[in-house]
Amino acid sequence: MKILYIGILKNEEKPAIELCAERDLSSYSRFTRTSVGEFMSLFSKTVAERTRAGQRQDVEEQSYTFHAYGRSEGVAGIIISDQEYPALVAHQLLSKILDEFLSKYPRSAFAGSRAGELVYPQLKEYIVKYQDPHQADSIMKIQKELDETKIVLHKTIESVLERGEKIDSLVAKSDGLSAQSKMFYTQAKKQNSCCIVM
Repeated sequence: MKILYIGILKNEEKPAIELCAERDLSSYSRFTRTSVGEFMSLFSKTVAERTRAGQRQDVEEQSYTFHAYGRSEGVAGIIISDQEYPALVAHQLLSKILDEFLSKYPRSAFAGSRAGELVYPQLKEYIVKYQDPHQADSIMKIQKELDETKIVLHKTIESVLERGEKIDSLVAKSDGLSAQSKMFYTQAKKQNSCCIVM
């Protein structure tokens, strides 16, 4: 699970303009990073242009998933991740990023902006923090803890059942010993009845 790109694009008119973006291309070789980065920017613009205000969508392309969220202020947030990354976490992050971005840069601040003109350093922090969705999303974190607790409980219940089986076998053995001792006692009594002890 990995986030490769987070971008905020102005999508009021075509072509969409990338206001600010952050990429994590460390998993690509140095020779392909430029072309992969250009692919991400180009495809993000295309997805942003096709995302209406108030709409959330996920677009799959090759091994990537583009998570998009359009806002009525004329911007769209795009996250590019691998296909294993949970969509819920990506959309929560998009909402958070766009809310913070719009509080810092109102519509009037980016209306006349060109590509890459706005500086938004928080994207770098988010792309690092949200690489592990279990740490970033409280619901997923709780779900992971519940799963771990469930595994421990299953092991505990299995061990209790095994102990119960062992106790049942001990009870059966003790019943068998008790029956054998009674037989021994009655036979010994019969044997000793013929002889008189003085």
